[in-house]
Amino acid sequence: MVHNETNGRDPTMKTRTPRALTALLLGLAMLAPAAQAAPDASGIWLTETGDSKVRLSRCGSGMCGTIVSTSGKGIDENNPNPALRTRSVVGVQIVNATTPTADGYEGTLYNPKDGKTYSGSLKVTGPNTVEVAGCVMSVFCKRQTWKRVN
Repeated sequence: MVHNETNGRDPTMKTRTPRALTALLLGLAMLAPAAQAAPDASGIWLTETGDSKVRLSRCGSGMCGTIVSTSGKGIDENNPNPALRTRSVVGVQIVNATTPTADGYEGTLYNPKDGKTYSGSLKVTGPNTVEVAGCVMSVFCKRQTWKRVN
C-alpha cells in the first residue's frame, strides 16, 4: 500500500480551494454595495400631464411626495371628506410609498383629480425619470412617467 502526505488527494486542491473561495467572496463583496445603492428619487418632479410638480423625499425607509405647485384651480374638490373639498392641493401628500421593494417602493397614491386613494408603486427608471403606478385591486393599473425638474 502506498502512503503519501496527501492521503491520496490531489495536492493542488489545498491551494486551489482557498483561492477560489477568496475570489468568490471578493466578487460578492464588490457586488453587494451596488445592489444596495438604489437611485435617489428625492427632488421635484413634473407629473406626466405637466400640470403639477411633486416633491419626493425620504420618509422612513421609503418615499413620500407632496404637491408643490399645480395649474388651474388647484382645489381638492373631489376629496371624500367634505371638510377638505375647499383646501388647496398644494401641500397635500399624494405619495406614501413607504415599503421598499426590489426595484422601488410600494404604498398608496392619492389622486386629487378623482379624490381616490390607490395602492401604488414608485420606481426610479432613469436619472431623471420615475414611474408612478396606481392600481385598483392590484390588477388594473395606470402608470405615469414623471420627469425631474431639479
